[in-house]
Amino acid sequence: MINQLIQKIKDKEATVGVIGLGYVGLPLVLEFGKAGFPVVGFDVDQNKVDRLNQGESYIKHIPSKSIEELLARGKQEFTTDVTKVSKMDCILICVPTPLDKNRTPDMTYIVSTARQISPHMVKGQMVILESTTYPGTTWGILATELEANSSLKAGEDFYLAYSPEREDPNNPNFSTATIPKVIGADSEKELEAANELYKAIVSKTVPVSNTMTAEATKLMENIFRSVNIALVNEMKIILDKMGIDVWEVIEAASTKPFGYMPFYPGPGLGGHCIPIDPFYLTWKAREYEVPTRFIELAGEVNVSMPQYVVEKILTALNSSGKSAKGSKILVLGVAYKKDVDDDRESTSYKIMEMLVNLGAEVEFNDPYIPVVGPKRDYPNFVGKKEVSLDKIESFDMTVILTDHSKYDYGDIVNRSKIIVDTRNACAPIKSPKIIKA
Repeated sequence: MINQLIQKIKDKEATVGVIGLGYVGLPLVLEFGKAGFPVVGFDVDQNKVDRLNQGESYIKHIPSKSIEELLARGKQEFTTDVTKVSKMDCILICVPTPLDKNRTPDMTYIVSTARQISPHMVKGQMVILESTTYPGTTWGILATELEANSSLKAGEDFYLAYSPEREDPNNPNFSTATIPKVIGADSEKELEAANELYKAIVSKTVPVSNTMTAEATKLMENIFRSVNIALVNEMKIILDKMGIDVWEVIEAASTKPFGYMPFYPGPGLGGHCIPIDPFYLTWKAREYEVPTRFIELAGEVNVSMPQYVVEKILTALNSSGKSAKGSKILVLGVAYKKDVDDDRESTSYKIMEMLVNLGAEVEFNDPYIPVVGPKRDYPNFVGKKEVSLDKIESFDMTVILTDHSKYDYGDIVNRSKIIVDTRNACAPIKSPKIIKA
């Protein structure tokens, strides 16, 4: 059966189903459609599906024109109807993998997806997990759930692979098609099938020996970033005490053409991957009684950064004769990084919450997020609307937490009473109002 599947993939006759139409799943639908495959996008959110079927994108860096062109090809659709899984040849799962309140991996979305699709699966299909997770998930959880809710056996009746997502929203230098794709499977034929599938849409594939290796690869990438960001965050605190500008130090160190790679400090870690992924490995490592001191220390440093920022804000307010209680503070940026409309795990909300708890009146402005959407950890901010920058003079302080390119920082500095800049966004401007944090 798998040889037939491989041939269908080569002929671009294999129907591809993508489950989860967020920042990972939707770009995959577009790329498979562009490559000529019949493709179906699945999501539990009827509103998302309706908008996509009308040719409308809900992700800033994906233009609606791309959706319209996809639908015009006539071999693509978006649906909430999970029974259509039975018509798929390849099923890609791109659902969230968050942490619970105890920083334990939350496999709810993977488990529920497996339970929903398994009754509708048929022999000869390939299932590929893209969600970031700890080594052993593909076979230990996904395969187990798929087998438990169907009469099919993994590796015989249906095939499994793991290929970690590597999306970097709004990165002008890399897209889904140009980022090399790591692929792991536990048999040569399964790996061949998955490799043929991704070869059709990406410039380079990177096959590895098994699913656990592929799962570990994704964690390695993001732990590397987490540790190095923690390092520069700690350096920022140390150098600030010494009266040294960490941004100038990084710029100077970056001139070294070997043995150095620049990382940049900030108010904490945001996005779905870097604040979460390291804890997946630390959790799994406990099963093997292996300590993960380095990874956990990096996590502690990064998690502590919002407190550092708030302390800088309090010091700045105190220098102008004010306390947090009753002060009006305007936060610029709730997206987790510049020029995106993605606020998952954004530390802006943590900092806002801390300031509110201290009695401050906190508002925000973000050109990409005019209204705060559903938030599991910060329900008190849900539905909160941004304020116009026209009101900036009425605030006691402006805090830059996301350095969006759309902001006119010269104008912001001129009109603000005090600026706390956590992103070095005001670097070219010399003003006693600016306090780096």
